[in-house]
Amino acid sequence: QVQLVESGGGLVQAGGSLRLSCAASGRTFGSYYMAWFRQAPGKEREFVGAISWNDGSTYYADSVKGRFTISRDNAKNTVYLQMNSLKPEDTAVYYCATGRVFTVAARPYEYWGQGTQVTVSS
Repeated sequence: QVQLVESGGGLVQAGGSLRLSCAASGRTFGSYYMAWFRQAPGKEREFVGAISWNDGSTYYADSVKGRFTISRDNAKNTVYLQMNSLKPEDTAVYYCATGRVFTVAARPYEYWGQGTQVTVSS
């Protein structure tokens, strides 16, 4: 199985930046996509973006395009979510997930981290 651990969350003022990390360990073979989701209170888990381990292709939700960037460090088995120009509506628990295929739906992803809280003040 795969273990995922998120870090880097915290409190930031609107317009500021944060970088989240997701470190993967265990049997990662077959986990070809790493994705970020977020969930605010009372809302369903929402797709943020994803990256392919094979070629580095990235995919983003419209709500974060131009502000968030996903990258990877193969040597560290880690993916990053760089968040710039943060808005109060970005406040949520952010989760990383991995799976064999790309999808914006949460259910198909096989492994999940515990999440890290991001709070953006106005």
